[in-house]
Amino acid sequence: MSSPPGEPRKIGYLYLLPALVVYGLFLLYPLGRAVHLSLFEWDGISLGRFVGLSNYADVVADAGLRAAFGHALVLIVFYSVLPVLIGLAIASVLQRARVRGLGFFRTVVFLPQVVAMVVVAVAWRHIYAPDGPLNDVLRAVGLDGVARGWLGDYTFALPAVGVIGTWFETGLVTVLLLAGMARIPRERYEAARLDGAGPVAEFFAVVLPAVRGEIAVAVTLTVIAALRTFDLVYVTTSGGPGNSTSVPSYEVYHRAFELGQVGSAAAIGVCLTVLIFVITLGVNRIADRRTA
Repeated sequence: MSSPPGEPRKIGYLYLLPALVVYGLFLLYPLGRAVHLSLFEWDGISLGRFVGLSNYADVVADAGLRAAFGHALVLIVFYSVLPVLIGLAIASVLQRARVRGLGFFRTVVFLPQVVAMVVVAVAWRHIYAPDGPLNDVLRAVGLDGVARGWLGDYTFALPAVGVIGTWFETGLVTVLLLAGMARIPRERYEAARLDGAGPVAEFFAVVLPAVRGEIAVAVTLTVIAALRTFDLVYVTTSGGPGNSTSVPSYEVYHRAFELGQVGSAAAIGVCLTVLIFVITLGVNRIADRRTA
């Protein structure tokens, strides 16, 4: 029996070896080290004490940590669900209307992605300030009762942070969807219109099925961004007021570098990694099943 054409498989693995070594050193080893540290009670300086799965039990038992994970799930709505819905609407209108200067518009809506999140956070903190532009506009239109210190309000602080995420991620989602819609053959639109489809029916019959792959990519990227957000929370609210905007990534920093609870911080990080993996795997499985 003749061997398959090309170089032997062992030679192929040698080509992959450098990438696998880098992957192992910079991803698998740190992840394994984090799992190891999560099994200890350690302050980062003195000798650690083995506690087994106690740190993971605390993640479940601690009401503050449960709330932090709940806040991260809420941010998924702002970081992922809303940007995908808004991006679909904007991209569909632009693609259907054939707007002039579409390339320039893509650049403008994508601009937030090239600005450091710390800069974005500082700018929005100024907008949300009690004497900031948002409250000035509300007072100018007679809505003085609505004006408040948004980032210092227990009820509105988390949604206010989420709105920043929506603004930040919408441009990325819109550009991804525009790229997907640009690949749809014009014949599909013409066939739908010959069948009497209006704009809404055309969207569900032609556009939405064609961009499922792009939607899956957008959802994956934005969900990961929502779950691992740290710098935005750190700069705008530092988890406050109280712990109303605390998220797992901030808790990792807070416990490891401020409270000296390195083992607990590592356990939170591992749980967050597993959560991200499970959600993204589910999103991609659903997308693959629908595409098939």
